[in-house]
Amino acid sequence: MDALNFYAKRDIRFEETAEPAIEKDNEVKIKVKAVGICGSDIHRYALLGPYVPGTVWGHEFAGEVVEVGSAVKKVKVGEKVTACPALYCGECDSCKKAVFAQCEHLGVIGQYHPGAFAEYIVMPEENVVPVPENVPYDHAAMVEPSCVVVHGLYKVNLDPGESVAVVGCGTIGLLAVQWAKIFGASTVIAIDIDDSKLELAKKLGADITINSRGKEPFEEVHKLNGGKGVDVAIESAGTPITSAQTFSLADKGGRVLFVGIPYGDVMVKRLYFEKIVRNELKVYGSWNAISAPFPGREWTTTVHCMATGQLNVEPLITHRLPLSKGSEAFEMTAERKESFGKIMFYPEQK
Repeated sequence: MDALNFYAKRDIRFEETAEPAIEKDNEVKIKVKAVGICGSDIHRYALLGPYVPGTVWGHEFAGEVVEVGSAVKKVKVGEKVTACPALYCGECDSCKKAVFAQCEHLGVIGQYHPGAFAEYIVMPEENVVPVPENVPYDHAAMVEPSCVVVHGLYKVNLDPGESVAVVGCGTIGLLAVQWAKIFGASTVIAIDIDDSKLELAKKLGADITINSRGKEPFEEVHKLNGGKGVDVAIESAGTPITSAQTFSLADKGGRVLFVGIPYGDVMVKRLYFEKIVRNELKVYGSWNAISAPFPGREWTTTVHCMATGQLNVEPLITHRLPLSKGSEAFEMTAERKESFGKIMFYPEQK
């Protein structure tokens, strides 16, 4: 089969690869119909390199079931599905408490287990999530990044009528804007330094947008939010600067949620850090997209809201490419040669 195999930093190759086969009675073989590039993929491609050179990469996907093991009962051949890419050990203290996102050995497909930048993938049945027929494959491939946001919002217990600031309007941030509204937020403030992303955030439900280039974001938030901070501030840009600034956006007694991953040291100025103490903030880290019973209510919630049209991921997809264009697409992201949102590959296209 055709696949994208990751060999080293800025070295990903489209090549013929052995097709995976079902080896256990609880496994499901899926023909991949659509698979997206995750923000973490971009950082690993440009900065970190693979876990194992030559591994099939990729983890945000959807496809059609083509074969099932003898013990599989949840899905059947021909069914449209996505799959949770997380692999937990089941043996550590966190797993025994059913806190799977905190598994001491938590992995993801594309590390040591073959990933989804390929024509076929084999997954354990419990990872596979059925998707209604009215959800397109490339939308279903975005269930996983959506679940990352929902996982965090369940932690902060966002109540209807509360105000939210979202820092960073990439894929995760734009999903956070929508989910804040779905959860009932009265006011959603989107913050970025790219006017085109802010314009899209507005179309997807943001009530207020702030271009924070050269400005103190908390001053702008207070100016536009009645002299107050917000109930929940969400960091989704994953930069050292925004990770520090986000502390200053929450109002007294507010909550700060981190879903972004900064690839650098976060140096927090006194102006920002003091807000944690003086405002008695609650600070939440959120990792991955899973809970109990595995893979968690994040997945059923997202699939439901996609099927009902409450969650709109179509505007987030900016590039649709055959898998054979993988190397060029990743180089484009590394060089930032053009503006991009979610890049989606279609293995069936040649």
